[in-house]
Amino acid sequence: MNFNKELFYKEFVQREEGLPRVSYNSELEFYYYVMNGDVDTVKRCCEEEPLIEKPGLGILSRNKLQNMKYHFVITTALVARFCIEGGMEHSAAYTISDMYIQKADEALTVAQISELHPAMCIDYATRMRSINKKKILSKYVSHCIDYIYNNLHTKITMNDLSEHVGLNRSYLSKLFSKEMGISITDYIIDKKIDTAKNMLLYSEYNTAEIASILAFSSQSYFNEVFKKKTGITPTKFRNTNLFEIRENRNTSRSK
Repeated sequence: MNFNKELFYKEFVQREEGLPRVSYNSELEFYYYVMNGDVDTVKRCCEEEPLIEKPGLGILSRNKLQNMKYHFVITTALVARFCIEGGMEHSAAYTISDMYIQKADEALTVAQISELHPAMCIDYATRMRSINKKKILSKYVSHCIDYIYNNLHTKITMNDLSEHVGLNRSYLSKLFSKEMGISITDYIIDKKIDTAKNMLLYSEYNTAEIASILAFSSQSYFNEVFKKKTGITPTKFRNTNLFEIRENRNTSRSK
């Protein structure tokens, strides 16, 4: 496949495509503020850019109130997932999201949804701050994670990471596993598969293109790893989830 993988990867995570859409990188950055329990920054971001004024939000419904509810649900679901990745218990994360989504469902105005957004984000961030106090990552592991996220379009090696953070390969590997509870190799694969899921749902790239963009050695290997991690093939994941998204939208519209 003859294309620039870095360019395609960056295009996807930036989500520019010539449209005034929200930068994917800035979205990720905000979710990481929540996940890391950075309450002050989360408050500042919400004050500077309320949900109702956020530029580039897609049109999921022609009804303004319903459109804002859809975006609130998506944001809440993503915040919950990031917090789970950051160490919050699944049951706690989903209970909180259910509570806020129910409140959003009862909202009668766009302004009420926009006011609910910072409350939800700050609530999660405050809870994550308490959780994160119990597990502080070293700067080496933090730098490792940053490098991995910025280079998912490449074949990341231990040599790359050890040179980037300035630590011996063996020591870095042990330190990462100790602090993250997972090997570097498995962590990289997990992040590539997470990104692949987003690409399958929110881009037009086919599975061969996604495999190449994320630096898998072949489409068949990508399919194998994806199925091992998720239990289904990339194609089935795309078809199933897109169908469920459409069904949920149709159900909401018919209420």
